[in-house]
Amino acid sequence: CFPGKVECEVFVSLNLLRSSPGHPQWIFHLCPLLLLAASPHTHAQHPLPEADACHIQEVAGLPGSQEFASHFIEAFAVDPRHPGTVFGLTADLSDRLPPAKQLLYLSKTTDGGRTWAEVAHLDSRYFDVDIAEGLRNGLAVIPGSNEFVVTTQQGAFQLSPQSAGDDSVVESIPGPRIPNPRPLLSIPKNPGDPVRANVVLITADAKRMIAGYGYFDLNPQLFSYHKDQRGSWIEDGPLPPLPTDLDIFSMQFDHPEQARPRYLYVGTGDQAFRLNINTKKWIRIAGVGDDSSIHSMTTVGGLHLAACWGVYEPVNAGAVSRVTHARFLLHRAKDEVGAKIRAYGIEVDPARHNRQLLTAITGAYVTKDGGKSWRRINDLPEGEYHTAHFNPDGTIIISGFPGTFLANPFSKSCSPHLRTREK
Repeated sequence: CFPGKVECEVFVSLNLLRSSPGHPQWIFHLCPLLLLAASPHTHAQHPLPEADACHIQEVAGLPGSQEFASHFIEAFAVDPRHPGTVFGLTADLSDRLPPAKQLLYLSKTTDGGRTWAEVAHLDSRYFDVDIAEGLRNGLAVIPGSNEFVVTTQQGAFQLSPQSAGDDSVVESIPGPRIPNPRPLLSIPKNPGDPVRANVVLITADAKRMIAGYGYFDLNPQLFSYHKDQRGSWIEDGPLPPLPTDLDIFSMQFDHPEQARPRYLYVGTGDQAFRLNINTKKWIRIAGVGDDSSIHSMTTVGGLHLAACWGVYEPVNAGAVSRVTHARFLLHRAKDEVGAKIRAYGIEVDPARHNRQLLTAITGAYVTKDGGKSWRRINDLPEGEYHTAHFNPDGTIIISGFPGTFLANPFSKSCSPHLRTREK
């Protein structure tokens, strides 16, 4: 997978699809990989009854319009002190909407994704709808509070929702700026403009934060922050430069539940790396193939990677092993299967580490034996899926361009079984 080119095609095509409800054929010449994502689904707009837990249920309560990808949760966040509350970030940015209606929405659910309530939203003062918003915006919740950090093309912002009827308080977080002269390879920004912020993590004690910056400028950067007495994020400075010049796609602490984790894992457009937070030394994660865009990672039960092309399971703290025996659907038009899938997200059940979910270009896949065998969730509408979240009861929220859905793929009562016919 050639990192910059494919990501650029995805961004361009997503914006075109948002603005073209009929999905004209010429769009797909720009990015054939998104052909599946544009397939309209036929599932009902209302969730199924709660008792019907063996079926895929579509989430219909997210805020915003019904335009393409408006109900795609591009980022999930959970306060570790309140694990039953899940937050999601959606982008309603179709150019069929007037500019005042183009918004980033922050929503929450307390019932496993069945119902959602808007918490806050950001308007166009805080993002740039013309430069690839809506796919890699970051979201973090500050533990034990009603405060959040959202990242966009305009940088990183601290978001503090207020009581009903009052506008949220939004505070810009200091970050790098476009230099003068501009880089030879850069997006249409001017010197002094904010560099795009992408990934963001906050420590479990809510005192420290790390944010990533960069967008096709061959200069990925990581900055550390601390909170001052009034609750604002203060920049401590940049972390040591990454051993690559490609964009940052994913990031995780080795132990997110700890106030002072030892390692920081980072996935970029070509590799996975680990920073020793104490010694400030980088190493490259062993076992990752060349030119592997690490779209997502999780450290639940060890380091798991969703990459282009493939899925990686943990070996030890500094090594992974690629899954080579899976039969993922690679190209629907050719009915081709194999292990080299374009994977976008991977999640591990925190209570049952043998259970994992993979979101990918051809749908979503689950394993209940730690990655030894995988099966596709065939009831989902056809399309491209990117994000997911495990609920404490083992059910899953799955989201992608076709929308957001609830699934219970590990339920024993939902498994196929034989039944004898009464005479």
